Amino acid sequence: MHARVQRRHKFNRFAVFVALAIPVAAHSQVAESDGRSSLRAPASQNESSAAAVATLPAVNVIGAQETATGPVIGYRATRSSTATKTDTSLAETPQAVTVVTRDQITDQGATTLQDALTYAAGVRSDAYGLDSRTDSALVRGTEATVYIDGLRQTNDWYTSGARPDPFTLERIEVLRGPAAMLYGQGSTGGVVNLVSKRPQEQFQGEVGVQYGSHNRKQIQADITGPLTEDGQWLYRLIAIGRNADTQVNYVEDDRTLLAPTLTWKPNGATSLTLQALYQKDKSGSTAQFLPWQGMQTYNPNGRIPTDTFIGEPGDRYDTERQSLGYLFEHQFNDTWTVRQNFRYAINKVDYFSHYADSFRPGNDPWYSDPVNQRVIGRYADNSVTDVRIATLDQHLEGKLATGAVKHDLLMGVDLTHYQRDKKSSSGYDFIDVYAPVYGTAPDIPLSDDPRSVQRQAGLYLQDQMKIGQWIVAAGVRHDRVNNALEGDDDEKSHATTKRLGVMYLLENGWSPYVNYSESFTPVAGTNDYDERFKPLRGEQIEGGVKYMPANGNSQFTAAVWRIKEKNQLTNDPANGNNQIQVGETANRGIELEWNGKLTRNFDVLAHYNYLELDDQLTAAPKNQAAVWGKWSFAMGEVKGLSLGTGVRYMSSFKDGVAPTTPSVTLLDAMLAWDTPHWRYALNVNNLTDKTYNSICLGVGRGDCWYGARRSVLATATYKF
Repeated sequence: MHARVQRRHKFNRFAVFVALAIPVAAHSQVAESDGRSSLRAPASQNESSAAAVATLPAVNVIGAQETATGPVIGYRATRSSTATKTDTSLAETPQAVTVVTRDQITDQGATTLQDALTYAAGVRSDAYGLDSRTDSALVRGTEATVYIDGLRQTNDWYTSGARPDPFTLERIEVLRGPAAMLYGQGSTGGVVNLVSKRPQEQFQGEVGVQYGSHNRKQIQADITGPLTEDGQWLYRLIAIGRNADTQVNYVEDDRTLLAPTLTWKPNGATSLTLQALYQKDKSGSTAQFLPWQGMQTYNPNGRIPTDTFIGEPGDRYDTERQSLGYLFEHQFNDTWTVRQNFRYAINKVDYFSHYADSFRPGNDPWYSDPVNQRVIGRYADNSVTDVRIATLDQHLEGKLATGAVKHDLLMGVDLTHYQRDKKSSSGYDFIDVYAPVYGTAPDIPLSDDPRSVQRQAGLYLQDQMKIGQWIVAAGVRHDRVNNALEGDDDEKSHATTKRLGVMYLLENGWSPYVNYSESFTPVAGTNDYDERFKPLRGEQIEGGVKYMPANGNSQFTAAVWRIKEKNQLTNDPANGNNQIQVGETANRGIELEWNGKLTRNFDVLAHYNYLELDDQLTAAPKNQAAVWGKWSFAMGEVKGLSLGTGVRYMSSFKDGVAPTTPSVTLLDAMLAWDTPHWRYALNVNNLTDKTYNSICLGVGRGDCWYGARRSVLATATYKF
């Protein structure tokens, strides 16, 4: 029995965030007199519950005209900018895109990006189970590149970033397939673009508290509105304070976050939004890299408990992120618009972790204790990483016509400067997995790693053409990249990438399409031997059909795709702590996604993925499916009730010589009650508390990763 570490929870810092709501009182009275009660109508006030609507006061819903970055009521978005960098209808986008809306994030109680992508088509959100260090979402079998408002979050792996918080996001967009023509630095599998909440023109806000499994206590606030009477200046302030443990002993999950945003709109043609973020996380590593024996195969001591911690109580994964940037747009006339987005971010990570040696040749993790199979070798990894990244994207959009052809022309340039300074060291000792004794690990002094610098510049040109019922999206881009490693010669590379998509719009809402796209992703950093990585190259052919009628209540996408890649990162068969790049690989798959209303009060999301990965790559389930439904109803005089249920299925699969990772079916549930000003919700993920492995690795590895056990989250939110 492992005692969970006992910690004093300091509520004083939570009180600081509560104080943020104090200035709200005077404004809220004005807002109520105008009939405004929230940023978006609560679920019970939407058309999904006629009975509830009849009893609640009128709500002035902002953003009735949907935009690619604004609020969406319900689960069904109709516009996106991730695939084109222009505000484009999804029905006219010849590539598969999934949008996870703010309402979906709220209803499903998502507390991490990984949670929020659970029901997204083409995505394996828990590819590496419960990992407190990063959100390891795979898109079409490849780890996706994460962007925030169209600018890349970081160029490095988990040791140089902080996990984004879903509470700060308006929507999450998944572009499936290569996107180098627009982004340059997009993975072959796809791009996950996080769209931040932005200031709104009418005052509104919310303050909420959460209490849940593993002593989770959180307070959060989101306030927005006009700063001046003329409405030229708008603001938004988001704050989060959290004190929590995790499923694994001695691993915390604390967060302090403050995100102020200011928008200046001197007229209808110009806007400038200033964005800032401060986020400090105190955590550790829930990934223990525990061996097959005791996780999936036989061990004489039984199965290793899911809360097992074989590190040291002083282990940590503490991150601090500071960022400052802006989003600028000016419309010269009805034809031409210029935009410039910029962000400078400093990411600091203090990472000290002890983990199991499950990487020995011949997979013999119990080599020091072959009979009892209790004592295992233990690595120590100590590093302090400082990453600074500046990203800029500027483009000019022109809406033109040449005869019968309507053009949406985009000409742009983007620049990235990435610098990583790191100190690191490593060590090795032994520990009893089933009865760990702490305090025996030796000290590990840090030493400097070579500084790594990457500079990238890209020029791109895109034309979205509409010819009657035909849509043609074509683009070309050229990138130049310079990778510099202290003490070594610079490594320079360049590439030209292309994309072509063709779609035909039928009058009944169906639109078949086909596209070809390429990727070019410079890989920053070095491997275990201080060798630099080559750029990742890829190309995809995708064919599909969309059903998105203009006035319909549902939308459907089916896609068939094939991807070829070069230089993909995978585990080193000779060194499980290292990654190598493989030659050419080929992946293929099918994706089906449906989003709509079965009845006026019943919303449903559903998807099915079929995936075939090259044997050289880390395996994933061939078959994956998920369904989420929400029923809005009234019970007697109690209006505004909603019940949500979800089912997730992943088939069994085998990674190289590893034991088979069994199939698993997981259930999720939600119960909520919305009133004009309050929302009470209870979310339960993995309702039946299944203990399962998300993956057992076999390419140069011998470890398994536990998935998340049952988690319960209660939320109370006051909206004004």
